[in-house]
Amino acid sequence: MLTRAELKQQAKEQLKGNLGMLFLCTLIVTAISFVIALIPVVGTVATYIIAPPLSLGLIMVYLSVTYGEKVEIGTLFNGFQCFGKSILLYILITIFTLLWSLLFIIPGIIKAYSYSMAFYILAENPDMTAKEALNESKLIMNGHKMELFVLQLSFILWILLTCITFGIAGIYVYPYMQLTTTNFYHNIKRKEEPVYEAAAEVVE
Repeated sequence: MLTRAELKQQAKEQLKGNLGMLFLCTLIVTAISFVIALIPVVGTVATYIIAPPLSLGLIMVYLSVTYGEKVEIGTLFNGFQCFGKSILLYILITIFTLLWSLLFIIPGIIKAYSYSMAFYILAENPDMTAKEALNESKLIMNGHKMELFVLQLSFILWILLTCITFGIAGIYVYPYMQLTTTNFYHNIKRKEEPVYEAAAEVVE
């Protein structure tokens, strides 16, 4: 297992030569989501339909960097190959997180971390169902939720810098954070192929 410092250093190395394209991909996803949200009446519904596959595609972009592959804008739209699954996965995460949050805020946050690797898993295993990806995320995040929380918390000064610079620092900070999270995923995922049957437990 890599330490937080090692995960961050790995991300910094991966950013070299890729920062511009990663920021461009992020900007495209943000712009598309923003424009769709402005559409009268249907904007909100359209966002929930378009955002999941776009988010999945963006994760595929970051995964490609960690694989040592060239960043291509076209990868952004590969998420639409799992169009239905990405939407269902997004809905499941939203519903279950909300239900746990109705009990208390803390259980909702804990469950959100349990489900946080689901889109990464679906990106690497497109043959999985949404439910299987969600359960696989629960499985690999068991015992690692606090690690991810502390890892994200360690970026607090970078986030403050982004606020102070009115978002300009985000050109570097967001890709840096996202790559670090992607490396965290690689660090905790099961090295063998996920066993779908093992991930077929009841989602909660």
